[in-house]
Amino acid sequence: MISVETIIPAVIIVGILLILMSGYVKAPPDKAFIISGFRKKPKILIGRAGIKVPFLERLDTLYLGQMTVDIKTEQSVPTTDFINVNVDAVAKVRISPDGEGIEKASRNFLNKKAEQIAMDLQDSLQGNMREIIGTLTLKDINTNRDSFSDQVMMKAAKDMEKLGIEILSCNIQNVTDEKGLINDLGADNTSKIKKDAAIAKAQADRDVAIAQAEANKAANDARVLADTEIAQKNNELAIKQSGLKVISDTKKAEADAAYEIQKQEQQKNIEIATVNAQIAKAERDSELKKQEVSVMQQSLEAEINRKADAEKYRVEQEAAADLSKRQREAEARKYEQEKEAEAKKTVADAAKYAAEQEAAGIRAKYEAEAAGIALKGRAEAEAMEKKAEAYQKYNNAAIAEMLIRVLPEIAGEIARPLSQIDKITIIGGADQENGVSTIASNVPVVMSKLFASMKETTGIDLGEIMRAGTYDAKVNRNVHVTGLENCGAGQANASDRMPDSCHDPEKQATNSGKTSSATKE
Repeated sequence: MISVETIIPAVIIVGILLILMSGYVKAPPDKAFIISGFRKKPKILIGRAGIKVPFLERLDTLYLGQMTVDIKTEQSVPTTDFINVNVDAVAKVRISPDGEGIEKASRNFLNKKAEQIAMDLQDSLQGNMREIIGTLTLKDINTNRDSFSDQVMMKAAKDMEKLGIEILSCNIQNVTDEKGLINDLGADNTSKIKKDAAIAKAQADRDVAIAQAEANKAANDARVLADTEIAQKNNELAIKQSGLKVISDTKKAEADAAYEIQKQEQQKNIEIATVNAQIAKAERDSELKKQEVSVMQQSLEAEINRKADAEKYRVEQEAAADLSKRQREAEARKYEQEKEAEAKKTVADAAKYAAEQEAAGIRAKYEAEAAGIALKGRAEAEAMEKKAEAYQKYNNAAIAEMLIRVLPEIAGEIARPLSQIDKITIIGGADQENGVSTIASNVPVVMSKLFASMKETTGIDLGEIMRAGTYDAKVNRNVHVTGLENCGAGQANASDRMPDSCHDPEKQATNSGKTSSATKE
């Protein structure tokens, strides 16, 4: 039988083997497995297998394959000749396979996918490319793209090395500019090519004309040579026929005439050919000048368009600057208006408070005046009430005294019409009376009628009251009115010198109470 001492070690060994088997890992060639936690320095596995101690170590991956990074200038970048361009490039990068590169990359790109790493590197590469664009001209970027891409790689390699990244290649895909100057450069090259072609054509035409002239000259020389040989033959014939003098002379004259005619005909043909050659040359020169004028016109149009585009850009920039300035000024004015409105509001609040205080003062003033008026009214009402009570206590003597007081005014009002008369013409009167006496007697008559009316209405006989102070009234008739001793008719017009009893109704009422009746005999 198998003992317990044998089974336990076997179980332990099997358990250890299972644990080790569960920690077995194998890294592919395009990834780096980084085992860390148990060791001071992480263990890196690339394309080989290893053991990860469970629960004590962790496993992280780092992508080592080639990655494509699109490098595009999102905004236009000015070159050294101040032309805004947009560049589209593609860079091939990877993480450096050496230990130092992997260590640097593991601090930044651990467990990230290739797309995420490319996105992280895009901003840095774009910044490097923008810096290189700023050191080149538009022509250099277009004509020497290999040098441009090499400079971008050299510039970006320093930054990428800090991240553990290696740049494999950088290719410029496309270069554009905002104003279409690249197309203008192509048009300029096209114009130069057309110009060179026109010049070559003109040179070819010139060579053809020269060859044609040389051929005409050779033909003319051949004709002259033929004519010379003919003349020589004719001379020989004339010498041979010298024996036949008449015939010889005739033949000679005919030969001379034919020769002259033939010579003139040949000369005429030569002149016509020369003129035709000159006309053809002039036509070719005119055509060549037209081509040159067209080339110059295209060049001038390209220059004018370039200047117009530059002026348009300058005007747009000035307009943008002016708009920004006006916006800042408008914001400043708005701020000042808001501050001014706040100041006006503060002043208005102060004015409102002052007005409220003033209104409160005015209201208090008028309330005090109203209270004074109310007190005055109550006082006047009480005075009127007391006056009414005093009037109720008046007797006939007091009333008579008051009537006597107004008699002078009544007499004055009655006599007033007489004072308004400027001139009177009197023509006698009835019963032998004078007109003046008639007018003068109207006043006493009116007064006596007034006394009679007062006696009938009030029961007061003013005549008796007036006669109360006479000797006849006191002695013979025994008429006495108490309180009127000093208020007689003789003092009616001097009320200010009367005693107080003549003015005070209450005192008169008291005096009248002492003697309430008059005795008549």
